[in-house]
Amino acid sequence: MSSPTASRFRLVRMRPRDAHEPHRAASSLELFFDLVFVIAISTAAVQLHDKLTHGEILIGIIHFAVVFFAIWWAWMNFTWFATSFDTDDWLYRVLTILQMSGVLILAAGIPPLFAHSDFTIMVIGYVVMRLALLTQWLRASRSAGPLRRTTLTYAVGIAIVQVLWLLSLLLPANVGPAAIVVLIAAELAVPVIAERHGTTPWHPHHITERYGLFTLIVLGESLLASANAIIHALEDAESIAPLIGVAALALIATAALWWIYFWPPHHHAIGTLRQSIAYGYGHYFIFAAAAAFSAGIEVEIDVLTGHSELHAPWAAFSYTIPIAVFILGVWLLAIRRVADRVVNTVVPVGALLVLVDPLIPVPFAVTTVILVAVVAVLVWRQPVGDGEHADTPARAHA
Repeated sequence: MSSPTASRFRLVRMRPRDAHEPHRAASSLELFFDLVFVIAISTAAVQLHDKLTHGEILIGIIHFAVVFFAIWWAWMNFTWFATSFDTDDWLYRVLTILQMSGVLILAAGIPPLFAHSDFTIMVIGYVVMRLALLTQWLRASRSAGPLRRTTLTYAVGIAIVQVLWLLSLLLPANVGPAAIVVLIAAELAVPVIAERHGTTPWHPHHITERYGLFTLIVLGESLLASANAIIHALEDAESIAPLIGVAALALIATAALWWIYFWPPHHHAIGTLRQSIAYGYGHYFIFAAAAAFSAGIEVEIDVLTGHSELHAPWAAFSYTIPIAVFILGVWLLAIRRVADRVVNTVVPVGALLVLVDPLIPVPFAVTTVILVAVVAVLVWRQPVGDGEHADTPARAHA
């Protein structure tokens, strides 16, 4: 029951939620929160495509990795906090919308980062997001009971690292990259340290549903970016046949990635704290790969239309590497422990074959054949009537 003060301000005590709450599903606020990340992901993918197509491969990948860390880390921290302490009252909603404003500021700072290695706007947006979550942790500490020390450790850790992010803007340019690596490591360490004082309750079905929904968003962004690139390329293409091949590849590959991701029952992958951290942190590579896939498709279109400094077969690696990383990530985090020997052989081997198939004269055809074959094996080896498989967001709502 809420205290009189809580009642007067129409606030709900932020107590730890039941990790076994029945029918727990993503809220409309969480879905609304995800929408702003589409903007940031799209901006990052566009900038990555621009760097790759101009032959600035290494700097493009480094900048994309840093930007996507900020996107993924802000999203993931909100998601795990929400599964433990979501109250959905007006203050919780306002602070969530404040985090969304930080995402938009961060998105505005992505082009300056790629163009001039200027982190200023992006860091400001990132700090806005993190300070809003810091306020949530401080609020949770008032009613967390045995988890009070955990919540305060989160709050203190986040506060210290955000001060360091702001101070990093004052460092000389040649020291910046090393500082970023240290600060990323510090961010990753905060949950590991905090959870040792008491594990926050997470709802396995709710968490995996949230990850599944975000995967759909990133894959959808890949489809949209690929479609837009093909539409623009048709305006000056001499032959549309190669573009049709790219369009087919984009659709088949995206569908295959969706199928592979949702084949295993993800909620079994986050039983212990160690498993949960591995699952949460490992998704950085899955999400980043899905986002980079759209940039790779756009690079291939530029090659076909004569607008890229990259040439075949090397340009094809810009989409085969993301596909391979995505598949291997899903296999390691969710498929491997629940699949039989056949699946555990075909999936990683399929990923490796996709990775090297640009060296074959017709990589489009080979990529699609490999992905279709992997999906066919998953369908063949999926137990009949096994309700644990195909653990999609739609099923989580059922």
